[in-house]
Amino acid sequence: MKNYIKYFGILALGMVACEPEFENPVNEAGAYTSGEANFSNYVAIGNSMTAGYADGALYITGQQNSFPNILAQQFSIVGGGEFKQPLMADNAGGLLLNGNQITSNRRVLAFNAQGVPSPAVYGGTATTEITDHLSGPFNNMGAPGAKSYHLLAPGYGNVEGVAAGLANPFFARFASSGQTTIIADAVAQDPTFFSLWIGNNDVLGYATSGGVGVDQTGNMNPATYGSNDITDPQVFAAVYSQLVNQLTATGADGVLLNIPDVTSLPYFTTIPNNAMVLDAATAASLTAYFRAVAGIFTAGLIQKGVPAAQAQALAAQYAITFNEGPNRFLIDVPVTQTNPLGFRQMTAEELLILTINQGALAQGYGSVQLTPEVMQVLGILQSGGQPTAEQAQLVLGAVSGLDDKDVLDASEIAAVETATAAYNATIQAMATANNLAFVDVKALLEQVNETGVPFDGGTITATFATGGAFSLDGIHPTPRGQAFIANNVIEAINETYHASVPKVNIGNFATITPSNNIQ
Repeated sequence: MKNYIKYFGILALGMVACEPEFENPVNEAGAYTSGEANFSNYVAIGNSMTAGYADGALYITGQQNSFPNILAQQFSIVGGGEFKQPLMADNAGGLLLNGNQITSNRRVLAFNAQGVPSPAVYGGTATTEITDHLSGPFNNMGAPGAKSYHLLAPGYGNVEGVAAGLANPFFARFASSGQTTIIADAVAQDPTFFSLWIGNNDVLGYATSGGVGVDQTGNMNPATYGSNDITDPQVFAAVYSQLVNQLTATGADGVLLNIPDVTSLPYFTTIPNNAMVLDAATAASLTAYFRAVAGIFTAGLIQKGVPAAQAQALAAQYAITFNEGPNRFLIDVPVTQTNPLGFRQMTAEELLILTINQGALAQGYGSVQLTPEVMQVLGILQSGGQPTAEQAQLVLGAVSGLDDKDVLDASEIAAVETATAAYNATIQAMATANNLAFVDVKALLEQVNETGVPFDGGTITATFATGGAFSLDGIHPTPRGQAFIANNVIEAINETYHASVPKVNIGNFATITPSNNIQ
């Protein structure tokens, strides 16, 4: 991630993390009311978005600025009770298992000798040992990494299963027992009000892995799913229904949040797929190279008995033209009868992930490795010579398309969008059927992306690092982003339950943290 800075400019003020500041309540009696809701025992259920995860880790400041904690502070003005969180031991963010660090520290914005900022891993000492069990219960039941069906899974908080990947290290810190479930521990607290935001990870792992996982649509057994797989929408619907039914069984009110289009997050939008910027000479060289590829492939097909016209038509797809200025990268694709060489140029809608090796991009990854040997063969072709079979293969092998893990292609984006739409239909239906408040987070992210959200001190946008909405992992909100979410939750609650819970001033909440204490 050391080269991300090339995609953003001078940093805005207000980066330093801080304790949340809330609007002062009006002192007149009855100015704010809980309406038909009872906030005396608020419990939040979800994953990293609920927990306060940010900058690639869970740490105290992020937890203190989580949207549930912001809500709880505002609820306290209208009769809300204590809100306990399973706080980490430090602001470094890494987790330890029997003294060995198993997750990375958070990211901070570091400055080099020339004053150029860039994300880096924080160098503070991680002290959060997951075997040091915390005594609950805790109102914030957010477990980073949890998918929908994990909330119903016995043993998900068993510390003995963490090393084998069978349990969640964050939940293991505060689960009431080794065999309990997240939803069981939440319901056991007899909440009077709840928030449920789950489902992001049911598509997010697939997306962040570049679609390396499997779209499990049609597979109704989540026990067979991998960590980067897409959850079947029917499985999600069944699980989500159980969660809502258990939470509302004793009469609790609540708010449901839907799933944003994860491919609109800065993790996928920061590095453009046309970031191969070429001068005129390099563009001409690459164009000549791919004409050579098409010619070599045509000749090879003809030698194998393919009619000339058919061979030329099939090879024409490889005669890619490059221009001076921005050009789209090449990606590797499965070899098929219609694409025998297994590569093509990216299309406009396809995405690169934030963690792609930008140093490799500068060295020809995503285009061609034009070695001296390859250039020698191109010289033979340009002079009208005939390369040997070995030389021809050397030219064809110089193509260095982007790996699947670094790209979300059109079909993978479609799979994410289809699943997300199905999940959101379920969430909306459950909110309506149970008369619960509903927050359209998908629409909120679209607003942040398209127009930004104004506040007293400026505007928050989705621009990586400088936009104010997202932390340095490109996925999770900053404190300011969490406050924006909290305000929209409050709006939905006030409308649904005829309450008048006050909102917060999002400008009082920080964004990213600068520090030169790095690893």
